Amino acid sequence: MFEQLKNKGVITRPADATGNGAINIIGAGTVIEGEVKSNGDIRVDGVIKGSVSSKSKVVVGSTGSIEGDVTCQNADISGSVIGKTTVSEMLFLKSNARINGDIQTGKLVVEVGASFTGNCSMGPLIKDIKNADRPAQKLAEKTA
Repeated sequence: MFEQLKNKGVITRPADATGNGAINIIGAGTVIEGEVKSNGDIRVDGVIKGSVSSKSKVVVGSTGSIEGDVTCQNADISGSVIGKTTVSEMLFLKSNARINGDIQTGKLVVEVGASFTGNCSMGPLIKDIKNADRPAQKLAEKTA
C-alpha cells in the first residue's frame, strides 16, 4: 500500500494507536485537488488545491504550494500559500515564503525576504477576542 502511494508522490508514515505522530508528505510534482485533513504533520512539496487542516504541524517546502485555507497548530512556510492561514501557536515564514491572504496566529516569525499580502492578527488577544462575545450570548440566553 505504501509503495503505491510513494509512486504517486504521497508518502504516509504510520501513526501510533491514537493517530498522532503520522507524517504525511506530498512530494514535488504531485497535485492534489480537494480537502486534506490530518491529526499528524503534513509536509507539502507539491501542490494542494484545497484547504489543509492539521492538529499538528504543516510544513510547506520551497517547491510547495497551497491554494486554499490552512489551519494548524504550528507551521513553517518556505513556499506559497494563497488563502487564509490560521495557526494556533507559531507561524514561521522562511525567506522565500509567499503568502497571499489573511494570517491569524499566536506568534509570528518572519525571515528577511519573506512576504505576505493581507491582514495579520496575532497574539493571545486573538483568542480572547473570539471568546469575548460568548459570555454575553449566554447571559442573553439566560435572561430570555
